[in-house]
Amino acid sequence: MNVLFATSEAVPLAKSGGLADVAGALPKALRQAGTEARVILPKYDTIPWTLLQRFRKIDEFSVQLGWRTQYVGLLEGEVDGVVYYLIDNEFYFHRGGLYGYGDDPERFIFFSIAVLEAVRRMDIAWDVLHCHDWQTALIPFLLKRRYFADERLSSIRTMFTIHNLRYQGVFGKQEMMDLIGMGPEIFAWDGLEHDGAANCMKGGLLYADKLTTVSPTYAEEIKTEYYGEGLDGILRVRAGDLAGIVNGIDTELFDPMNDEAIAVPYLDSLARKRQNKLALQKELGLPQREDVPVIGIVSRFVEQKGFDLIDGVFGELLEEDVQLAVLGSGEWAYEQMFRSASHTRYDKISLWAGFNDGLARRIYAGSDMYLMPSQFEPCGLSQLLALRYRSVPIVRETGGLKDTVQPYNEYTGEGNGFSFASYNAHDMLFTIRRALHFYREPAAWEAIVRNGAGADYSWNRSARSYISLYEQLAPERKEKDSWPVTS
Repeated sequence: MNVLFATSEAVPLAKSGGLADVAGALPKALRQAGTEARVILPKYDTIPWTLLQRFRKIDEFSVQLGWRTQYVGLLEGEVDGVVYYLIDNEFYFHRGGLYGYGDDPERFIFFSIAVLEAVRRMDIAWDVLHCHDWQTALIPFLLKRRYFADERLSSIRTMFTIHNLRYQGVFGKQEMMDLIGMGPEIFAWDGLEHDGAANCMKGGLLYADKLTTVSPTYAEEIKTEYYGEGLDGILRVRAGDLAGIVNGIDTELFDPMNDEAIAVPYLDSLARKRQNKLALQKELGLPQREDVPVIGIVSRFVEQKGFDLIDGVFGELLEEDVQLAVLGSGEWAYEQMFRSASHTRYDKISLWAGFNDGLARRIYAGSDMYLMPSQFEPCGLSQLLALRYRSVPIVRETGGLKDTVQPYNEYTGEGNGFSFASYNAHDMLFTIRRALHFYREPAAWEAIVRNGAGADYSWNRSARSYISLYEQLAPERKEKDSWPVTS
């Protein structure tokens, strides 16, 4: 089967968040499982030059965007065993960043149309277009409403993956009609209108042949009003086409036995892991104490990630015999909370404002626990990375956190972390204290870490689930491949 990922970012070419990790790692796992998976994304000027040198131009053409005629260059190259295509247009993508521009709707409508026009010009017969988040959500809509009679495209099936339902690509109706060259009929009950505006995400939810999201629990949550971000009604109607598949991580890229960023390689040795803790404490200016538990936080500082809970009990938390290693940036109030504490309680907390990939890995390796009290979390990769580096997660039971972190049961010995259900600051604090209690019981702590080490966090299992869905979308190809060969 031939599957093309349409995405706005993918590791190692361009990244702003977890979408890039998925779009970079999943195609590799699919190829290893026998599915021809390739990726198409914009040619941002932030793509490293060392990687751009691997690409060559294979086509150029123009697309119509309302009254505008826009150039498209199509480049092809191979990175880490996966073939990537780049959509080149300097006006839209030579910006110094991926998102956050006033014309983002126009940029990604252009990208969606350019993808479809590129696909119809390629020699490959694609079975499935796998689209990701609002930036490519119009592709299923356009395929069925604008290109339905196109012989090169009409047989292609689509899958749309929701990585975060909150971001929907909402803008004015007139702008949408102008850009895609269609009239007000696109805002009927089966169209793009939502709350008086044009909504890209709605197009994907209505018109993709299959819908997926990045954990089974999140797939159930978004069908409710609380988590549905106003689109829960559509998701309930399409429940039969919606599946939740937990993300994986690239276990070769994140391997504590072969990670050059950390001080001491290790896998299941807590003694060697503690050497990384001492190195991390030294790097961050914290007192070097092997006996004190270190809680790691690597995150965007936004309310979604539960930082209002931390703010609510921060003083009480710092009274515990604990150290916090914090890396991230975001809302000023949360950043200032950590910065102020790092000056007044420098023996308890260290903040690195911004992002540093090497330091993130050293925090995973050097921390004993990893705190992730999210308000909602479609899947989350950080808790999987923490488990990979044998750091015990403390999470709220939502989305993928609930699916991947099982609370420790001292009576049965089961569980790979600690969790709380209610979005409440003192419930979180109680759970942290419970984790600190078991940290001081070496036999129990070793059992928790060992439980976490026993699971498969790679993309292999998830890839098999995606392949099963692809085969449901393209049964004709599956049947053709299974026909007996006759002479």
